[in-house]
Amino acid sequence: MHYDTDTNKHGLRHDPFKALIVPRPIGWISTLDGDGVRNLAPYSFFNAVSDRPPVVLFSSGGRKDSLANIEKTGEFTCSLATWDLREQMNLSSATVSPGVDEFELAGLEAAPSRFVKPPRVARSPAAFECKHWKTVELPAPADSGSRPTYSVVFGLVVGVYIDESYIRDGIVDVGAIRPLARMGYMDYSVVTPETIFAMNRPTVAADGRRATVSSETWDGVYR
Repeated sequence: MHYDTDTNKHGLRHDPFKALIVPRPIGWISTLDGDGVRNLAPYSFFNAVSDRPPVVLFSSGGRKDSLANIEKTGEFTCSLATWDLREQMNLSSATVSPGVDEFELAGLEAAPSRFVKPPRVARSPAAFECKHWKTVELPAPADSGSRPTYSVVFGLVVGVYIDESYIRDGIVDVGAIRPLARMGYMDYSVVTPETIFAMNRPTVAADGRRATVSSETWDGVYR
């Protein structure tokens, strides 16, 4: 099949777009409103876009509390959503009234951040503490009445928390963390030790025209 995204006449039961952009990391975003009330929400349009400086982004559909709080206070945290926290993450996605504390709603304990005011999820193995860099409004779709429907929030990561029990031989054991990823429809995925594999980067020949990949175990050196 082949369809244009303007009319979006794909003939399927549901729009397949998000089911094809997979897996997507989940940004579990924590913010504070102007009165200090906590807010926690997962975003499936989330990723890192730079490591020097470290920058993450997430996309908010509509003027949600996370977006409003970040633009007001200039800060947020992003905790890793994991297999062990999957039910709490899902519950925190509920569209409840403004001012409702999703930490309490989902039965989650909050832990203080070091460099920003919004707390992190205490049971999460890792979290990013972020300062708001900028918000970019995406182009409005044809059927939206020229009103933007999505805003992309960029955050400069000023601090990183890692539970040291997941650091082994100087490397983060991501398989042991079991981070969640969003798929399409109501589907999720999880990273496990069994689903992780390594491949060496290609080595380019001196003439710049050929490349080979070593079958040896990675020696721990980035090239």
